[in-house]
Amino acid sequence: MVSKSDQLLIVVSILEGRHFPKRPKHLLVVEAKFDGEQLATDPVEHTDQPEFATELAWEIDRKALHQHRLQRTPIKLQCFALDPVSSAKETIGYIVLDLRTAQETKQAPKWYQLLSNKYTKFKTEIQIGIALETDTKAPVDSFKAKGAPPRDGKVPASLSGLDPKDIVVVLNEEGGYHQIGPAEYCSDFFIMSVTIAFATQLEQLIPCTMKLPERQPEFFFYYSLLGNDVTNEPFNDLINPNFEPERASVRIRSSIEILRVYLALQSKLQIHLCCGDQSLGSTEVPLTGLLKKGSTEINQRPVTVEGAFILDPPNRAKQKLAPIPVELAPTVGVSVALQREGIDAQSLIELKTQNEHELQHSKKQVLTPIKEKTLTGPKSPSVSPVPPQNPSPPTKDDATGSEAESLQYDKDTKPNPKAIGPSIPASVAQPVPASHASETASGQKIAVPATSHHFCFSIDLRSIHDLEVGFPINCILRYSYPFFGSAAPIMTNPPIEVRKNMEVFLPQSYCAFDFATLPHQLQDTFLRIPLLIELWHKDKMSKDLLLGIARIQLSNVLSSEKTRFLGSSGEQCWRQTYSESVPFIAAQGSNNRIMDLSYTVTLEDYGLVKVREILVSDSSQGLSAMQQKPPSVPPAPCPSEVQTEPRETLEYKAALELEMWKEMQEDIFENQLKQKELAHMQALAEEWKKRDRERESLVKKKVAEYTVLEGKLQKTLIDLEKREQQLVLAESEVQRERKELKLERERNLQELQDSIRRAKEDCVHQVELERLKMRQLEEDKLRLQQQLNDAENKYKILEKEFLQFKDQQSNKPEIRLQSEINLLTLEKVELERKLESATKSKLHYKQQWGRALKELARLKQREQESQMAHLKKQQEELEQMRLRYLAAEEKDTVKTERQELLDIRNELNRLRQQEQKQYQDSREIASGKLDSPRGNALEEGLDDYLTRLIEERDTLMRTGVYNHEDRIISELDRQIREVLAKNNASN
Repeated sequence: MVSKSDQLLIVVSILEGRHFPKRPKHLLVVEAKFDGEQLATDPVEHTDQPEFATELAWEIDRKALHQHRLQRTPIKLQCFALDPVSSAKETIGYIVLDLRTAQETKQAPKWYQLLSNKYTKFKTEIQIGIALETDTKAPVDSFKAKGAPPRDGKVPASLSGLDPKDIVVVLNEEGGYHQIGPAEYCSDFFIMSVTIAFATQLEQLIPCTMKLPERQPEFFFYYSLLGNDVTNEPFNDLINPNFEPERASVRIRSSIEILRVYLALQSKLQIHLCCGDQSLGSTEVPLTGLLKKGSTEINQRPVTVEGAFILDPPNRAKQKLAPIPVELAPTVGVSVALQREGIDAQSLIELKTQNEHELQHSKKQVLTPIKEKTLTGPKSPSVSPVPPQNPSPPTKDDATGSEAESLQYDKDTKPNPKAIGPSIPASVAQPVPASHASETASGQKIAVPATSHHFCFSIDLRSIHDLEVGFPINCILRYSYPFFGSAAPIMTNPPIEVRKNMEVFLPQSYCAFDFATLPHQLQDTFLRIPLLIELWHKDKMSKDLLLGIARIQLSNVLSSEKTRFLGSSGEQCWRQTYSESVPFIAAQGSNNRIMDLSYTVTLEDYGLVKVREILVSDSSQGLSAMQQKPPSVPPAPCPSEVQTEPRETLEYKAALELEMWKEMQEDIFENQLKQKELAHMQALAEEWKKRDRERESLVKKKVAEYTVLEGKLQKTLIDLEKREQQLVLAESEVQRERKELKLERERNLQELQDSIRRAKEDCVHQVELERLKMRQLEEDKLRLQQQLNDAENKYKILEKEFLQFKDQQSNKPEIRLQSEINLLTLEKVELERKLESATKSKLHYKQQWGRALKELARLKQREQESQMAHLKKQQEELEQMRLRYLAAEEKDTVKTERQELLDIRNELNRLRQQEQKQYQDSREIASGKLDSPRGNALEEGLDDYLTRLIEERDTLMRTGVYNHEDRIISELDRQIREVLAKNNASN
């Protein structure tokens, strides 16, 4: 059947994967999406090498495929990991296939790596193949005529109870007929026949863009007759179709009225011209004219519909083809006949012959005998829609076939099953005895010795590989071995291109030689003379170049294992086969290897050759007969007899007869030559006329096609002009958008520069503020330094006054002592009370102090973190580093100043202690070192209290949280000063 040639399948084969991580509780599935349609594979186990083995296909026509290729529509494949418990899908990666890589020829699958791979540690890949296949799912009855409503539209009154839908064809295999209509209405038998007589101008159905099969294409006509698919014998020539007219007949059981209704329903018979499974053109033959309403012609004679019908290519309106002139239109001659079975067959034959003669008269040629086909069922082998695989070759036309063509045709129809090289007879025969002089006089003969064997030696140069040179070569291989019977070289053809790292199989590289020789001569020759294979580089621009030579030692095949087989006559034969690879050595320069040659040689021994003689050349038959049977010589005359005339002798008469016979033979030969020359000239003239007609029809066809192409070209030019205008408009739009983008970019750049300028100004302002703070700190430092100097001056003045007071008091020791005792007593009571309260509050203070220290540390840390985050947001990295550097420098300066202040204070305390010690020493000297136990106890209590105060102050200072300006440190310093003052006063 003819399938839709414009329907294709895009087939994506998902075979297997590799480098997947094992996930035992998951499945793998691949989803493919193309043109909005999504397909998916069956879930497979999530192993390291999953096996998908699934084909996904999309139906598409060639026009849509071409559009998708122009738009570069991709085929996207997504791989998912599927959890069977929760039905959750996890994306692993995807692959994008290019639709342009899909071809109608089968290609090997490739490995594609997953993009956006979830398993980053694995190089996950999937093996995928993409191809285009012809959609062979055409409907079975694609060539059958579609049902049409009857012209009458009504069932006759006699069949008023019959529904037209019930009028169908039913095959009765036992009776050998087709029944149309219900059985109770079917009482008559009819015969319907269809004859295809001739066809013309069929080449018009083949467009220039259509590709026919590479081998000789076969064409045939196809139609469906009552559900039977019918084809005629295939033919090869479309320009001069030469096929035998064929008639297909079916036997029908029905009635005239039912047949009229059925033919009104099935009003047309579709006939297709096919090549393989493709319809090149079709026509419709109307059947309603067979049984006209009210006509009784079928009761007297067969009714026919005949004529030459025009074949239309498929989808003419869709392809927008121009109409073909009537004189160039492809036509087919068809005759459809219907008759009652009871009419005399002879009248039917005469009528059909007359109709067919009329059809052929329109074609101006005579019909050959018509081949009959009787259709008994739709499954009959004789009516298969598919032509036979090995049809018999068409016969040559007697009017145009010459003797040479017939000989060539006979030669072509009997090909040799294997390519056999030149064959030679063996050694020349020895001189024959004199008894056979009459035989040797007629020609030279060669005799094959009885000890010779019949050998067949075959050489198969398979492939060349491992090219060492750096440039590709276009090579052929050439060799000759005169021992096989011919010194003519044997070459591979055509030249093939060989590149590095590739293996190329050689075309037409097998050759077999049949010859006869002695076994020891064969062995001696194979040992002495190797087979030299020449490697030639073919170049169109330069002379052929000999690149290298390979040496094949033929004696290797003699040492291989022998296998037995039976010859054509049943005799036992032996076969030896040897295969290896040999290198090609450079013919010029250093003996470097160019490439390797793989070959196979086979030696077959068919046994002894029968003794026979081979005629090399013969002389003329008459001369040979005369030499074999010379005339009898008359007896020698007596000397006394009178000598006869030379012209009267028998020898002269025999010679004269011989000369006359030669002249007669020459005249006969010349007449034969002239007749053959005339026949050849007539054959050439007919062939020339035939080819001239073919060329003329082809020219007309080309002119019509070029006219159509010219119209298409004009339309294409108009479309191109419109497209050029659209491109100009699009280009102006692109220029406008480019200008707008440029303005937008400049505006964004200006805004960016303004923001950078503002950020720089903010940074400069921050630096100025920090510098103002620095100057304020400097001023505070100078002020504190001045205060310290004033305090030292006051301290010196007070110290002098204290010394003067001490000198004055030293003059009245009793009063001074009494007052001091009273004062110390009061202070003791007060100190005891303070000591008790201080002891109670010390623990509470320590706890509160620890909690306060922790809270203060957290607050300071939070404050520092917030300040750092604020600075990072407001300032750029370079300014931050600069500010940090300045802040660090200022901090070092402040720390240095604080350390100096602490050093000054420590020095002051040390000086005070020295003064106190000196004062105490002087007091001890003055008092005569008379200390009461009560005074010693009081000094010890003040010293302990002073030590605790100093320790608490130093502990707080070491935490780094407090400084000398804090209130608690100031209070501790005040108490320390009071204790020191009391201690000094007590001393």
